[in-house]
Amino acid sequence: MRIVVIGSVAAGTSVAAKARRNNEDHEIVVYEKGTDISYSVCGMPFYLGGEIEALDDLIPRDAAWFKTRFNVDIITATEVVSIDEVHQTLLVKHLPTNEIVEDHYDKLVLATGAAPRVIAPFDQGYDNVFTLHHMNDTRAIDDYLKTKSISNVLIFGTGYVGLEMAEQFHRRGLSVTLVQRSRQIMTNYDGEIAYRAEQVILENGVNVIKGVTTESLEVEEQRITAVKLSDGTQLPADLVLLATGVIPQTQLVHHMGIAKGTSGAIQVTDRMLTSVPNIYAVGDVAESFSLIDGSPLYRPMGSTANKMGRIAGDAMTGGALAHRGILGTGIVRLFDTTVAQTGFTEKVARAKGYEIDVLYNIKPGHADYLNGTENVIKAITDHQTGRLLGAQIIGQDGVDKRIDVFVTAISFGAKVADLFHLDLAYQPLYATTKDPVLYTGMALENARNGRPLLSPIELYQQLTMGDSLQVIDVRSQKQYEQQHIETAISMPLGEIRKRIAELDPTMPTVVYCNKGVTGNAAQNLLLNMGFETVYNLSGGHKNYQLVKTYLQQNG
Repeated sequence: MRIVVIGSVAAGTSVAAKARRNNEDHEIVVYEKGTDISYSVCGMPFYLGGEIEALDDLIPRDAAWFKTRFNVDIITATEVVSIDEVHQTLLVKHLPTNEIVEDHYDKLVLATGAAPRVIAPFDQGYDNVFTLHHMNDTRAIDDYLKTKSISNVLIFGTGYVGLEMAEQFHRRGLSVTLVQRSRQIMTNYDGEIAYRAEQVILENGVNVIKGVTTESLEVEEQRITAVKLSDGTQLPADLVLLATGVIPQTQLVHHMGIAKGTSGAIQVTDRMLTSVPNIYAVGDVAESFSLIDGSPLYRPMGSTANKMGRIAGDAMTGGALAHRGILGTGIVRLFDTTVAQTGFTEKVARAKGYEIDVLYNIKPGHADYLNGTENVIKAITDHQTGRLLGAQIIGQDGVDKRIDVFVTAISFGAKVADLFHLDLAYQPLYATTKDPVLYTGMALENARNGRPLLSPIELYQQLTMGDSLQVIDVRSQKQYEQQHIETAISMPLGEIRKRIAELDPTMPTVVYCNKGVTGNAAQNLLLNMGFETVYNLSGGHKNYQLVKTYLQQNG
């Protein structure tokens, strides 16, 4: 059997390696349009910022290594220009000579990836406009930074690439402005979590402008010198980076009528087969699906590309691997802070029709007496089944390990009640005795069983609409006097029993403390004393004030 793979970064080389591990006899050929193979796309920002010394560290293998290790022919600087799916042939152009030859396949794998989205009016080939997707992009930016006088950098887009490059350009002492078309950065997150991330970015000296488009450019000798935005802001520009997303590279199969998803990526089975016989698709050109509900999900990541490649290589050589879906998990460092997300956000869960409980859990990542710092965890559960649906975390302390616990829990269909029973590693340098993951499970299970939570967004909306609520601040009188929620009365936890006659047990009641723990104690007390409906404000007063500011600024 002759296996031909088009593309040799994460997915394509994974296909070839797995197919060879399964079978020594098949012919395996990989065509690569560029000259670099199997390189780390995700490492490129860190080279440009100086955290990685040598660019070659991102290209650990070459074609000769694959030939020696796997007996796989990786042919670089060679472009597949057309596919005849009926006769299972290819036309292949050797780029240095422009010579075109015909090849054939028994199994064909599309690992053509995705291309950076180049938005107007930046699509005119300006000398100082760049994308960051291929190794040659990295070389071009690096060369420009080294040979030109650069002070002001504009980055369009606030996904992971845009955010990582903002930090790395800032590390080089450059003035950086992030420009976002929507009114929220990091659109895969809920708005108030993204707002927290935005505050970190601003505090570290990077400018952020949202809700704008580009109105016009000032250009000198094919080089942009300034950008005027739709709100009238004029920004000087020495270098422009477009980080506005990617487009699946499907040009080779347009003529086939191959099935595509709403994302524009190619639809595949759980064995990576497309709708055309003997053609597979893997990596950024292929559409995945949600592990939670099976709905289409396109979230191009190197980790997913590697997984898809391994599955395809196994499937076409008689293996039993099948794709189980993804959660859209992502993580990014913003200076001294980490932000991570997996599964459904609140916005997505509600749009899908779930009845959900929402928890804001504010806890240190390890013991505060050993300088533990607070993480904010926002977790979502299906109220009916108790299944954990998603989590978002922002903080400086153990964010990565906790998001991975949540990923594992969701992947195996865990209920939030199960989280409490996890025997997680405890030592004060690394965790607290009641780890934030355990507390997340406890609080969400309580919410499902008569101890309801009220999110700060819900409380703000109800107060704005003038809903009749009994709001009780159970913190100290001093804290109440410093700042409190409008309409709230001060009744510290220790005074509730003797002042209970001041309250109406039939009226919907909301209790709150600083972060939520004392509020939960007050909620239990009032419910045990016969109050009909008592909510604990999730995340407490501190969280409410931040979310209130976010809502007032963003409508």
